[in-house]
Amino acid sequence: MWLSTNSGPFNLNEVSVAIEGLPKLRILHISDIHFAPGQHKKADFLKELAQLKPDLVVNTGDNLGHLRAVNPLLEAIEPLLAFPGVFVNGSNDYFAPKPKNPARYLLGPSKHSRDARELDTDRMVAEFEGAGWKNLNNQSAMLVLSGTEIAFSGLDDPHIGRDDLASLTQALDIGVVHAPYLRDLDALVSHGAKMIFAGHAHGGQICLPGGKAVVTNCDLPTDQASGLSEYRGSKLHVSAGMGCSIYAPVRLFCPPSATLLSVN
Repeated sequence: MWLSTNSGPFNLNEVSVAIEGLPKLRILHISDIHFAPGQHKKADFLKELAQLKPDLVVNTGDNLGHLRAVNPLLEAIEPLLAFPGVFVNGSNDYFAPKPKNPARYLLGPSKHSRDARELDTDRMVAEFEGAGWKNLNNQSAMLVLSGTEIAFSGLDDPHIGRDDLASLTQALDIGVVHAPYLRDLDALVSHGAKMIFAGHAHGGQICLPGGKAVVTNCDLPTDQASGLSEYRGSKLHVSAGMGCSIYAPVRLFCPPSATLLSVN
C-alpha cells in the first residue's frame, strides 16, 4: 500500500493478527530508519504515517544514521509522537556509521567498530520520553490502550551486548527488542510475551527474487527476516525497516517499509 505519490519507494504493509488477551489495536511498527540529513522522501513518509492515527507506535530502533541526524529525525518523526508509543534503541542510535565494504553484510553478523563516533543518543531518548513514549531499553512499562492495561518489556540492543536479560522481572504482554537474537526472543517468551516486535535484519536487505532473505545479521532464521511469524507460541513481527547505512545504500528485492498491524 502507498500512502501518497510523494513518498518515494516506501511501502506500508498491512497485517492482521488475532492475539488472545489483547484488545483490538492498530499498531504502527517502524524500525531501522537510519536517518541522515537530506532524506526528504523518507521524512515525508514518516510524517504521512501519522495519517493512520494508530493506537500505538512501536519503534524498534536504529533511528539514526549520521552524526547530524538527530534534529532532522526528530522533525520528521514529530507527528508520530502525538500517539502512544514504546521504543528501544539499536546500535546505530549510539554510534555513527563508518565506511565499509557493502558486501560485508553478506558475511555474517556485523561487528561494532571500537572507534565509532558516539551520537547524541540522550537527546533523542529525552525527546521521545518527553512526548510520552515509553523507554523499554532493559525496562518495563504499562499502557492503557483501548481500555485494557497492557504490560510491555524491552531489551537494549543485543547486537552490541547491551541487553540485560535479568531486567525482565515481570510478566508481560508485548516484548520489544531491536535485534531478534534467539536468546532475547527466548527470554521474552519465557516471561509471557504474546507478541514480540523487532527490527535490525532489514528484511535481508539484499534478497533473492520474491524477497527471500539470504542473511539476517543475527542468528534468526532467514525465513523470519521480515513480517509476521510464530516463535515458540508467540507472535513475532520483524520489520523490514525503512533504511540502511549510508555506506551500504542498497536494498534488493526488499523495499523499505513500515507496517500497520491490526490486532483483532
